[in-house]
Amino acid sequence: MGIEKNHGILKENIHLKSEFLKRTVQVDFYLPTHVSNPAEMSLLLINDGQDLDTLGLEIILQDLYNEDLITPLLCVGIHAGKDRKNEYGAAKTPDYKGRGAKAAHYRDFIFEELLPYIHSNYCVESFKEKAFAGFSMGALSALDIIWNQPHEFSKVGIFSGSLWWRTKDKNDKTYSDEIDRIMHQQIKNGDYYPWLKFFFECGTDDETADRNNNGVIDSIDDTLDLIKELAAKGYDEENDISYLLIENGKHDVPTWALAMPEFLKWGWGRSYEL
Repeated sequence: MGIEKNHGILKENIHLKSEFLKRTVQVDFYLPTHVSNPAEMSLLLINDGQDLDTLGLEIILQDLYNEDLITPLLCVGIHAGKDRKNEYGAAKTPDYKGRGAKAAHYRDFIFEELLPYIHSNYCVESFKEKAFAGFSMGALSALDIIWNQPHEFSKVGIFSGSLWWRTKDKNDKTYSDEIDRIMHQQIKNGDYYPWLKFFFECGTDDETADRNNNGVIDSIDDTLDLIKELAAKGYDEENDISYLLIENGKHDVPTWALAMPEFLKWGWGRSYEL
């Protein structure tokens, strides 16, 4: 365990042994030092926590706190393991290559091991709200977890989400966007949870693939199609969904660093308090 305090943020690093994942998970905690009542804090879990130092999360948080732009937020960066492609994904449905086979174990790690550790060690019986975010496959994982455990969360941040996750190869002659994209089908067949809110980020240079040759890259198409499914389910595109398109943005940490302050202000901005 290591603890360092910089810029008014207490950063703690731990290694948590997981029976579900059969490995030790490195977890970084970014705790604001100005919190008088821990119950006033919200909790944000973030997949691919190993990228948060490069992203500059600590400085981003401190700048927002210094300008009094966000409410207190405990950010928890969960480092991915070597078997990331199996631990992330959709817990109920592996993709056409069988990836995501350990996603249910990762979900159980979150609820049965990580959250109890957080509540116990930070002496917070109940957070103001809980949210989940991630990048690429980590974004897919975050969305899958909040959608299937909606009573535990209120918000999700999806940065360059791997929303193409599908049950068939796109080159399969029977492949169809309408029925073979796993997350889209989950939304379509799921219930409406009115308290959930969604933040999506894409870059115009996220990728070059355009499987339907419509002139729009797949990551943008898949994101906009998912937003349509959410709107059809009943979510308001003005109040419940935020879509940030970054011109020249790529599928990389520097682009996600540009989006992170906007996500944090959207989710926990002082002006958004009820």
